[in-house]
Amino acid sequence: MDLLAILIALAILAVIVIVKTAVVVPQQSAFVIEYLGKFSRVLHAGFHILIPFVERIAYKHNLKEQALDIAEQVCITKDNVQVGVDGVLYLQVLDPQRASYGITNYNFAIAQLAQTTLRSEIGKIDLDRTFEERGTINANVVNELDKASAPWGVKVLRYEIKNINPPRDVLQAMEKQMRAEREKRAVILNSEGERDAKINQAEGEKQQVIKQSEAVKQQQINEAEGQASAILAVATATAEGLRQVGVALSGTGGMEAMQLRIGEAYVQQFGQLAQKGNTLVVPANLSDLSSMIALATKIGRAAPSVDAK
Repeated sequence: MDLLAILIALAILAVIVIVKTAVVVPQQSAFVIEYLGKFSRVLHAGFHILIPFVERIAYKHNLKEQALDIAEQVCITKDNVQVGVDGVLYLQVLDPQRASYGITNYNFAIAQLAQTTLRSEIGKIDLDRTFEERGTINANVVNELDKASAPWGVKVLRYEIKNINPPRDVLQAMEKQMRAEREKRAVILNSEGERDAKINQAEGEKQQVIKQSEAVKQQQINEAEGQASAILAVATATAEGLRQVGVALSGTGGMEAMQLRIGEAYVQQFGQLAQKGNTLVVPANLSDLSSMIALATKIGRAAPSVDAK
C-alpha cells in the first residue's frame, strides 16, 4: 500500500510538471514568461517547454486586430452646442512586453484617451461642420492616440465616429433650416426652368421669323428671276421674229406679201371697229389704206439695210 501511494504521488507530480512545463501557444497569440517574477521572454505560436516551478506565464496577449467600443459622451462644439458622440476604435498589440509592463490596462487607457481627444477635436469646430468633418476628426484622434500608445506597445489603426446626436431642439432647428434650403432650391430651379423655357420659346420664334423672311426673300428672288427669264424669252422671240420678217422682206415677193398682210389687217381691224359702236367715223377718202401700205413698205425696205449694217 505504501508503494502504491508513492506511485500515485509520483504520477500526480509528473502530471503537474508536464502541465507546468509544456505550453502550446495558439496562432496570433503571445505569452509573456517570467523567470522567478522577472521578465524572461515572449513565446509566440507553437509548442514550448518551461522550467517547472521557476518559469510561469505572466500575461497572454491576442495579436489580432481588436475593436474597442467607445461609449457615448457629451461634447461641446465651438458654437456651444452639446452633442452626444460615440465611436469604435481599432487597435493591435505589436509589442507584448510593453503591453504587459508599460501600462496596467491598455484597453481602458486608450478608451479614456480617445474620449478626451474626441472632446478636444469636437470643441474646435462648429456643429454644422461636425457632420462633414468626420474624416478629419477621425484622423486627428488616431494621430493623437498613436503617439500616446506607442510606449505601451499598442498600435491604434483607426477610429470611426458612429453617431453624432445633437439635442432635440437643435435637430428641429436643423430640420427647419434644411426644409427652407430645399424650398429655396426648388424655387430657384423652378424659376430657372421657366427662364430657360421662355428663352427657348423666344429663340424658336426668332428662328421662325428668320426662316419665314428667308422663305419670302427666296420666293421674291425666284419670282423676279422667273419674270426676268420670261421677259428675256419674249424679247428674244420678238427679236427673232422681227429678224425673220426682215429676212423675208428682203427676198423675192416679200414686199408684196407684206403689203397684202397689212391690207388684210387694216380691213379686219376696221371691221371690228364698226361692230363695237353705233357711231362710226369713216376717213374722208379711202386712200388712207394705200398711204398706210406705202408707209409700211418704206419701213420694210429700210429694215434690210439696217440688218446689213
